[in-house]
Parts: sequence; C-alpha cells; structure tokens
Amino acid sequence: MTIRLENVNYVYGEGTAYEIHALKNINLKIENGEFIGLIGHTGSGKSTLIQHLNGLVKATSGTIYYDDENIYREGYSLKELRGKVGLVFQYPEHQLFETDVFTDVCFGPKNLFMPKEEIEERAKEALTAVGLGEEFYKKSPFELSGGQKRRVAIAGVLAMNPKVLILDEPTAGLDPKGRDEILGEIDRLHKEKKMTIILVSHSMEDVAQYVKRIIVMNKGCVNFDGTPQQVFKQYKELEKIGLAAPQVTYIMQALSERGFSVNRDVTTIEEAKDSILKYLKNKKERGE
Repeated sequence: MTIRLENVNYVYGEGTAYEIHALKNINLKIENGEFIGLIGHTGSGKSTLIQHLNGLVKATSGTIYYDDENIYREGYSLKELRGKVGLVFQYPEHQLFETDVFTDVCFGPKNLFMPKEEIEERAKEALTAVGLGEEFYKKSPFELSGGQKRRVAIAGVLAMNPKVLILDEPTAGLDPKGRDEILGEIDRLHKEKKMTIILVSHSMEDVAQYVKRIIVMNKGCVNFDGTPQQVFKQYKELEKIGLAAPQVTYIMQALSERGFSVNRDVTTIEEAKDSILKYLKNKKERGE
C-alpha cells in the first residue's frame, strides 16, 4: 500500500476575492507501514493535506494515487478508500452520539452493511486495540474521561479496519497522563498491526519520541521531509517559520557550544541521556 501525491494544488474560494492557495505543488510518497509526523504552524496547510488523503477534499489540480490507482478516476470508490484510510479529527469525542460505547464503535462497520457478527467482532477488536475492555461496553460515552472518550472515537475508526490511520492532534486538550496513554496505544498499533500512521501534532517532543519521518508544512508547501534528526537539525530554519525543535535538542546544542563532546543532533531524552553518559564515561577513562 502506498499513497502518492503528484503536483497537488488546492485553492479555497477559487476565483473569488477570498481565494487562498492552501496547497502548492505537493509531491509526496507515503509507504506502507511508515510512522509519519506532520507538523506546521496554524494555516500551513497540514489539515487541508490530510483531508485529501482519503478523498474528503478534492484537489483543485494534480493527482492522488492509492496503491497506484488514481482516486479521481471515474468510477473509483471513495467510500472504499475511506474504509482503508481512516481519519480521526481533532477532538473526535465531540462526534460520539450513541447511548453506549459498544454501539458507538459499531456505527462505522454497520454502515458498510456487514453481518451483525462481523460488526460486533470488529468493534471488540477495535476497543481491545485501544485498551478498553468489556467493562466499558455498556457505559455511556459521556461518562468517560477525556482520554477514554478519545480512545472510543479512535476505536470507531479502527473498527473500519483501515490500512492507514491519520490522527489530527489526537492529544489536544488531554492531561499528560491521558496524552501518554493515547500516544502509547497509537505506537502499539503501529508496531503490532504494521499500520501506517500519520500523526499531526504541535508537540515536537511527541513527534520526536514516536515518528520515523517528519514532513514540515509551511505556506502550503512541503518545507522539510526527513528523519527527526535531519529535520530538527534545521532548528534555526524551523524557528523562522514559527516552529522549534524539542527542548532537549537545544540543551544538547548549548552543551556542545560550551565544549562538551555530546551529540548535538539528539531529539529525545533517552538519546540525550545515552550521549551524556558516553561523554562522562570517556572523560573518566581519560582520567579527566
């Protein structure tokens, strides 16, 4: 499974006084099983971009391919595409509406006109995947904590059995514990199910901790595309477009500038710890 974008442009209000060129000549290839972080300041085009990936928004020009099939060709089933490419919007718990958790998660598969047994099996698997056991099935979604509601909403998308899961700020508004739980479940889904994950986030620490590739959007264009180390190494350029590197990257840069032989390009606390311990060990071995 791959998603490929070729020269994709999108213009809001085309031909009017309010015309905005939201996406400009986007060329990207997303491979099967990747864990991608999509970052950019507000208005950079990242939310518009992800809505193109499952056909919710149609490009003004350019082409998008899913498994080498043009999703804009006549007769192509966008309904099937949306079953394969699941999109979880920011604050998805606002879309919960059924009387209990289990019924809510069944809603998506039910609309695919599946047999009742398969619908319920999918719902059970999805709820298990997000760490919610049978004790939650008959609870009202509105009795749950913020993090639990978020899990139910994600389970509703997982019940569609997508190959690609796109999450728009999945930890927005959650406390640190809830944030860590949600990101931990997403990371586990990626590892266990080999699912392609696209994570939109404003938290550079979260992105650095989990993803293997970062795409940076700015003014409707792809500004950077590489590993966390490659992207955050350009922290001065990121600052010019309203972004930053993880705090630990700045700390390691400062240590290096003060003469400590540590890795300047680390992006996580674990990497920083390893680099500092290695430096101290080498210093001790030299008798300094």
